Amino acid sequence: MKALLIRFGDAIHWYPKGITHEEKVLIFKIDSLVLVYACLSFFAKYLDITALIETGYCIFQIPSNILITKYPSQYYLPAIEIFWGIFTLGTAFVKTYNQLIVMRFFVGLSATSCYVGLVHIVNSWYRKGELGRRNALFWIANPIGQMISGYLQAAAYTNLSGVGGLAGWSGFAFFPDIPERTKSKFLTEDEKKLAVRRLEEEGFKPSTGINRSLIKRIFKSWEFGAFVLCLVLLCNAIYGLGTPFILWLKSQPEKYSIPLVNDIGTITNAVAAFSAIANCYYSDLRGNRWEPIIFSASLAAFANLLLVIWDIPNGLKFFAFIAIGWAEGVLPVLITWTAEALSHDLEVRAISLATYNTIGEITSLVVPLVAWPVSKGPRFLGGYIWAFIISILYLTNVIAIIAIERRHRGKKHSLDEIPSINNSGTQNGRHETNIISSNSDTKHVAKSTATVTSQPDNQNLE
Repeated sequence: MKALLIRFGDAIHWYPKGITHEEKVLIFKIDSLVLVYACLSFFAKYLDITALIETGYCIFQIPSNILITKYPSQYYLPAIEIFWGIFTLGTAFVKTYNQLIVMRFFVGLSATSCYVGLVHIVNSWYRKGELGRRNALFWIANPIGQMISGYLQAAAYTNLSGVGGLAGWSGFAFFPDIPERTKSKFLTEDEKKLAVRRLEEEGFKPSTGINRSLIKRIFKSWEFGAFVLCLVLLCNAIYGLGTPFILWLKSQPEKYSIPLVNDIGTITNAVAAFSAIANCYYSDLRGNRWEPIIFSASLAAFANLLLVIWDIPNGLKFFAFIAIGWAEGVLPVLITWTAEALSHDLEVRAISLATYNTIGEITSLVVPLVAWPVSKGPRFLGGYIWAFIISILYLTNVIAIIAIERRHRGKKHSLDEIPSINNSGTQNGRHETNIISSNSDTKHVAKSTATVTSQPDNQNLE
């Protein structure tokens, strides 16, 4: 069975080209132990996501991801999962509204570690060329969960909400923590060493621990601010695909019955799921993260502009909402890019992923009160103007990140080109080398002949 699934993975380009069979077996095991658990857990949350109390969900995300970098996640995450199942089941037995609020607060609190914790773990196991596809598969549990919840009646919610608890119990047995700490019985010692070596080869650094330098590292990291802002802007640029889309459909009862509205309303989620898979596959195979992000950001800006204009054919409005759904699907690509950019600092990476989601959740609660009040629907002129402006800022932010990364790569490349001269590189007291010279506008390489006296080995030319 395992060999058959690996062959299927080869057929759909699930594994990078040129890797050994041993590495494919390891990736298959990681997918089975980490990715399957993560997808099931995240999917279960989104079947019941409307029941969360956002206050509880928001306040513990960053502390939770700090804890997960210090303590074994194979115990922490499944334990929190079990608590979530207990609190979710407990809501069936409350007698008063106040009891319901308290219970739902703890449902939200215990759900915090699911997305932000698991997205950190997923991004701690794979090579860069494997990450996009895995992030996509994990993330599409969100739109698929929302799609299915749109088809289910309230009674089905209660029957299915126990899935999270079951996932929690199974997690104790199977979940392997992160490579440097894993004690999984399902991985051989050679596979554990290979898992660590793979990450080292990709530039992923191990944990440096929670210490006084963490705050300093966060604020000195340009990646933290740039990528958190980029992710938050994306979350706000795509608001139109949810409630505004549904209200627009409901405003046309002569065309769309309530059941039809519920069915059609899931289209944007389906498009987002397809977009995630397509864009992540493309970015993995292409070895480039920013191309699909630039395209999707431009598409979001165009779609929101169409909805600002509003007086356009219905078919064009449908296109605009579907285009926003496509733009949402690029989120796992952006998460992958964030993880790669912060590969040098595990703790800052974990906090960045939690910070973006926390701010995104807060803005999704506050901004609609001002920009998207239901009384202004389905037109939402102010909301679509807001989304268009945010889309432009999002696109600008992406371009700025690309420019900063290229500048840093250019500096590193220039340093790598500085030659080293030693005795073995000299001949008859002369050595021919390339000297980098520059003027105010350009840098060019001038070939020169330098007279070199005997110098100690590995002394750099200055």
